[in-house]
Amino acid sequence: MNTKDFLLELGTEELPPKMLRQLSNDLSANLTKQFDGLKLSYSKVENFATPRRLAVLVSDLQCQQDEQKIEHKGPAIGSKEAAIAGFAKSCGVDKSNLQQKSFGETDYYFFSKQQKGLKIQDLLENIVDTAIKKIPITRAMRWGDLDFNFVRPVHWLIILLGADIIPATVMGLISGRTTRGLRFTFETKFDIDKAQNYQKTLLQNAKIEPDFSKRKEIIRQQITKVAAANNASAVIDESLLDEVCALVEYPRAFSGVFDQRFLQVPEEALISAMKSHQKYFHLLDNKGKLLPAFISVANIESSDLSVIIDGNERVISPRLSDSEFFWQQDKSASLASRLPKLDNVLFMQSLGSMGDKAKRIEILAGYIADVIGADKTHSARAGLLAKTDLVTDMVGEFADLQGVMGGYYARNDGEDEAVSKAISEHYHPRFSGDSLPATKEGLAVAIADKLDTITGIYGIGHKPTGSKDPYALKRAGLGLLRMIIESELKLDLQNLVFKSAKLYEFKDALTMEIYNFILARLGAYYQEKGIDKNILKAVSNSTHNEIKSSSGTVYDWHLRILALNIFMQNDEAKDLVEVNKRIKNILKDEIPKNDNTNFTTAYEENLAKSLAAASVIVKKNSNDYTMILKVFLELKPVIDDFFDNVMVNDENLMVKNQRLKLISLIRQLFLSIADFTYLSK
Repeated sequence: MNTKDFLLELGTEELPPKMLRQLSNDLSANLTKQFDGLKLSYSKVENFATPRRLAVLVSDLQCQQDEQKIEHKGPAIGSKEAAIAGFAKSCGVDKSNLQQKSFGETDYYFFSKQQKGLKIQDLLENIVDTAIKKIPITRAMRWGDLDFNFVRPVHWLIILLGADIIPATVMGLISGRTTRGLRFTFETKFDIDKAQNYQKTLLQNAKIEPDFSKRKEIIRQQITKVAAANNASAVIDESLLDEVCALVEYPRAFSGVFDQRFLQVPEEALISAMKSHQKYFHLLDNKGKLLPAFISVANIESSDLSVIIDGNERVISPRLSDSEFFWQQDKSASLASRLPKLDNVLFMQSLGSMGDKAKRIEILAGYIADVIGADKTHSARAGLLAKTDLVTDMVGEFADLQGVMGGYYARNDGEDEAVSKAISEHYHPRFSGDSLPATKEGLAVAIADKLDTITGIYGIGHKPTGSKDPYALKRAGLGLLRMIIESELKLDLQNLVFKSAKLYEFKDALTMEIYNFILARLGAYYQEKGIDKNILKAVSNSTHNEIKSSSGTVYDWHLRILALNIFMQNDEAKDLVEVNKRIKNILKDEIPKNDNTNFTTAYEENLAKSLAAASVIVKKNSNDYTMILKVFLELKPVIDDFFDNVMVNDENLMVKNQRLKLISLIRQLFLSIADFTYLSK
């Protein structure tokens, strides 16, 4: 099979940095999807992305489609001659060249021929054009008087098959082999001789590493090296590193400093200003304290780096001055005095203002605090004030500081430290893997806030679907469950949801729907931990395990699930699962009566005694599910003896009833932990 390497490079004006990787992935996926659809083989696909280019290199691309058998189905045998003749004519043959074949229960005329595969050279123009046009772009641009659109104007196009240019016109560009380097250094234009030499040629001629991941690691190493030279450590935020990598083709990291007086401002505000406005990495000393210094990454080689450093230092100073001004200005008014302003901030259409939300959080946080052992007064106070920093100048400029600044302002106002910490923590966890609130008061406010958001937004009809969750209610539900489980809180979730819904005056049926929506997030939680979904089903479907009492909380479910996960690693446990399944099937159509009769065999007596002893242990160790499951395993021999030697469906109805009562006791005992039948494979 004849194969060659294929290269596509689309040169553009600077692409949006936060979209760069996705644009690159979409272009690569669109190309390979078409190659696969045309049954063209290849060995490897590499995609490249820099601020001014998207490129894909496909190794060993099949140069011609395989020969294919084309078959056309015609009219049924016995059809009118005109129809048959017309079919033969459409195929370009005489009727005598048609074949007769069965299709279903009827015979038809068929025409078959071998079709030679098309050459890749004849297909590539359309493939490239389609691949580019199918990149999903929400806001496309038009430029000049051309009838084309893309995320940014395009300026050059390379389509190579091996060393050959594939003639094509795509988006008004004529394909060639000339690419471009940096605007002001090295070679600004040069040719790619062969597709396979693309990456090497860019590095040799323009010092550009087109591989995004490799360039990202180069930047990381440069930042680390510059930080070490300053006796400091750099805090490298991965999302910021991605953004910087998408902004530079020829990275050169350097450090700069700013006035020490700015360190009087909360460090989160300084860091946010450096990251969001300037894309700077901040530096810490050996004690973890913020230093008045930063690292930036230039996109140019300079003979006098001091000029670049000086320029960046001059730019950061007014940014930090703004933060300093906001800090001083915001401290002049207390958070409590800002509460009336929240009444003018909309939470959600139909759900009132942020002032209304603050009052609901206050009530819920106080209730939760009472249950989990937090300070009720401090929790309620923090709940009431938690959203007031939304109307401060600092948060108005740096939205990512909401909560954080509220904690600082509360401390400045003389609020209790517990209140300050709870306000600063109440947005956690913000994303998957994020830290939880460290204080009980923080947990109370965070749970109240997330629960109020879920209840309100879900309650007015904005229910997430499989693919759409615009208000991130699934993430909020998962965060709420994480706080309950990982902080070991004995909260009655159903009662909590009802209290939240009551504040909105929602009906009970809708409240149960919201409750079940939150519970459904447990599936995602345990999936991340690699726990079989059937274990969750077993616990959630136990008739003795509804989340209604203090012994039936989400955390109690969690303990059962962890114990069952370990339990199911034992081979004997799997036998007990099958026994439960057998018992459930026997009892499906049988209801044991309360009639008393004597046991007729020693196997029944032994089972009855063992079940009674096990029940006592279960009651004494009601939350030690590992211990209880161990007791269940110890029951296995006596249960096996019973089923091996006793016929449950005895002809004597009284004996049968007594035996049904015994196996019913087995089922009820196991149901006190979970419905083991869901664990059957």
